Amino acid sequence: MGSRVDKHAKGHAGACNLVLDGNQVKVRLMAERIASGVPVHVDWVRFTCHLRNAPMPSVDVLFPEEDLEPLSQWDRDQRTVRIQRLRKFLRFVPDADFSPSVQAFELAERVAESLGTEFMVHPEIRKGHDFYRCRWSIERNGAEVGWVGFLASGDGPRQRAQAKTIHVNVYGSACTFAQSGWRDHLANVIDESRGWLTRVDLALDFFDGIKGGMERVKADYEAGLCDVGGRRLKCNMVGDWSECGGKGRSFYVGTKEVGKQTNVYEKGHQLFGDADTSAWIRAELRWGNKARFLETDMLRRPADYFHGASDWHASLLREAEAISFPVTVPCERKRQIETVQGEAVRNVRWLREVAAPSLAIAFEHLGVDHFMELVCDKKAPGRLQKFSRSEIAAAYGAAFERSKKVSHGADVGHVMA
Repeated sequence: MGSRVDKHAKGHAGACNLVLDGNQVKVRLMAERIASGVPVHVDWVRFTCHLRNAPMPSVDVLFPEEDLEPLSQWDRDQRTVRIQRLRKFLRFVPDADFSPSVQAFELAERVAESLGTEFMVHPEIRKGHDFYRCRWSIERNGAEVGWVGFLASGDGPRQRAQAKTIHVNVYGSACTFAQSGWRDHLANVIDESRGWLTRVDLALDFFDGIKGGMERVKADYEAGLCDVGGRRLKCNMVGDWSECGGKGRSFYVGTKEVGKQTNVYEKGHQLFGDADTSAWIRAELRWGNKARFLETDMLRRPADYFHGASDWHASLLREAEAISFPVTVPCERKRQIETVQGEAVRNVRWLREVAAPSLAIAFEHLGVDHFMELVCDKKAPGRLQKFSRSEIAAAYGAAFERSKKVSHGADVGHVMA
């Protein structure tokens, strides 16, 4: 079996470096590149626009012609299937819902185009979220990384008003794996549709930790360094803050209700669980529109808006500049790779601690051929589906070695979360 597995793995390993290099996320803005090189990353985006301002699809979008460049048989078949599925669904959309459906689809296409060539709109209408009746899913490698909601789920006054809007939700996983320059492109899409931002998350990563660690963040708050306008903001502490070595800690400052909340947390533990040995800490500022207007320049100049949140945020930026300025782009590369590795470690740990005994019995009693039939040609587990096979192949070997160092008492429930 070993030779067959090795051959299967080598089939993906050759191009892994090229894929990883091509998929690097460079979250940098002109103010950051010119002034400080601070690695502020846009980690979530939501916006809404009125239906009357949403783009109308062209004939080319609904019924695209063949590209001038010759396509492989695989590409032709895939695109033909996608177009046919889209036509099928639109054919049965009621007349009253047709215009919102195709406008939402066109907006979803433009958002996906802003994110990069790896992103596409699923050609079937799905059940909506957040009181929208329907949604178009934006996918990467077959996993949903965002959605566009349209039509209302009810008929009350608020629902009737909502039915006149289209809402876009771009997840953090889409932001992480989007192409370089995606923020500017998405900001332009929002401006062109006269939309307004409802949520933007700005993240500042300290891959090697911050001086004083999480205890320093708590001390900063208690010393009044997080105060704004002489007012002490609300705080909330989550995780194990015991003196004997805390882990999984988060320190929240502010509230979502007023549209500004900062969460400083142990990002490495979030990704790798109790086996984490990194000092990675993230300061994540969540802007919301409940009590303020969010300009699209937040996407174009995230460092400026992180800086403007408070003097304390500005001090974090100054500290990050000293740490990250010499290696600004590698920091972005490191964050994306560690995200893949984190999910790979979780999967290997679950395999070793939960599934291994069953696999051993199956291999012993089924024989090689039946065993290979059992395990080959399967989809990746849910949390790994957002990554390509080559990305998984690049991370899996190191994840296996890392899992050897994990104690047998790891929290399996956390691994599967």
